[in-house]
Amino acid sequence: MRAGRSGSVAVVLAGALALGAFTAPTAQAADTGIKVTELVLNQGRPIVVGTDAEVTPDFTFRMSWPSGVKVSDVNAWPYLYHDTTAAKGAEDGGIYTSSVTYYDGSSTTAECDGELYIEPRYTLDSNNDATTWKIAVFARIWGSDGQPKSEEHLTGFGSVQVKRKAKVTANATPEPVTKGRTLTVKGAITRADWVKHKYTGFGGKSAKLQFRAKGSGTYTTLKTVKADSAGALKTTVKASADGYYRWTFGATATTGGATSAGDYVDVR
Repeated sequence: MRAGRSGSVAVVLAGALALGAFTAPTAQAADTGIKVTELVLNQGRPIVVGTDAEVTPDFTFRMSWPSGVKVSDVNAWPYLYHDTTAAKGAEDGGIYTSSVTYYDGSSTTAECDGELYIEPRYTLDSNNDATTWKIAVFARIWGSDGQPKSEEHLTGFGSVQVKRKAKVTANATPEPVTKGRTLTVKGAITRADWVKHKYTGFGGKSAKLQFRAKGSGTYTTLKTVKADSAGALKTTVKASADGYYRWTFGATATTGGATSAGDYVDVR
């Protein structure tokens, strides 16, 4: 898949899952002379993925290539892999580039940006994919005959955490409530299951119950509660003033954090 030219910008559109980069005719593995530096993926943050919505983490990098090679004959596709080598990860079970744009800087350099593509139902087939993924770049130079001339897998760009998206709900009862009476605040913590393709209970996770008084812009933590084995939360508090109750919790090594919408309670 060759880069096209548009004025001073060369664009590669690799399409869904970007498999074209690795299924195109191959060249003898060799040093391409392509150098990739300053690669930043998803602005340095973990990638959090749910069960259905496509996720497109962005990236930027700087690229250089040997003198005498045109930018239209140079490709560099960032991708992610884990539990294998870079070469094998590029072919089987990786997270690939969907698009990349090369902005010509000189005859041998370019500033680049683009996106990866994650479709949960096809890209992630195990909850064990919620782990550390290594970052690599597939580099290729095309020959004058339209065939790949040289290609290699560039590594050493660090890693990124891919995490399961989580959700939490909040419901305070009764509503309305008499001042000084007991409120029961329930909730449920769930997270993406990439095998079942739905959200399932996140048991044993601790969450903070927070309150924001009507007219205030700040939430205050009232207590911390541990979810049961099914992810259910439940506690009681004394009703003191009109306001909003919510549950919130932080990220883990495999799962993103979440905060519920505030549930408003009228105190009379």
